[in-house]
Amino acid sequence: MRREVRPELLDALPPDDSQAVGSRKDLRRLNFIMGHANVLSQAFLRHLDARHLRSRPLRVIELGSGDGTLLLQIVRRLAMAGMTGQVTLLDRQNLVSNETRRGFTALDWSVDIVTIDVFSWLNQSTQVADVMFANLFLHHFTDEQLKVLLQRAMARSNLFIACEPQRSLLALAACRLIWLIGCNHTTRHDAVISVRAGFVSQELSALWPTNTHWELAEKRIGLFSHSFIAKQNA
Repeated sequence: MRREVRPELLDALPPDDSQAVGSRKDLRRLNFIMGHANVLSQAFLRHLDARHLRSRPLRVIELGSGDGTLLLQIVRRLAMAGMTGQVTLLDRQNLVSNETRRGFTALDWSVDIVTIDVFSWLNQSTQVADVMFANLFLHHFTDEQLKVLLQRAMARSNLFIACEPQRSLLALAACRLIWLIGCNHTTRHDAVISVRAGFVSQELSALWPTNTHWELAEKRIGLFSHSFIAKQNA
């Protein structure tokens, strides 16, 4: 399959639309099934020096953060490793509930909600994160857009992690079955779009700026996911 980027229904719906509310619940369920919180948490802990970071707050930025619940799951695991920090949840819509905010606070992590287009933020911000990551977000953009996004992300982070859809016939076939777990029309439509816009092999590595000071790792994760990690060498 050639990579094909098309608009998704959820992106055009008002936040309080019943289909949008249902689809966000579906996405939380699909993230759980695919184990993305565990995949991302392991990547954080594997590539961060926990002993060093216990001495100061960890700075984490999530691009396309949605309702923030996935990052909260990750932060719970980081807190168990003795880390504290501050998170920036960046999205075009503020979907973070008060309950989720309180979840971060209870773990002694501060939270900042930034409602802005990702390219505008990357152009304007001077903030540099210990970790910048994206979950099911990069596939929304064309290769040309991704080149720009990744170049700017490189200047704003020391570690970049992404977990995206794997573009495969198996993943596409699985999309046809998600009605079995109660996913609504919007989710069923967007799942197919997401897989066709997903990644295989070293496609994201090829879009990362050529820079000898970064170590790249990209691979298939499980049956349906694709992982990309870029780490700045010390």
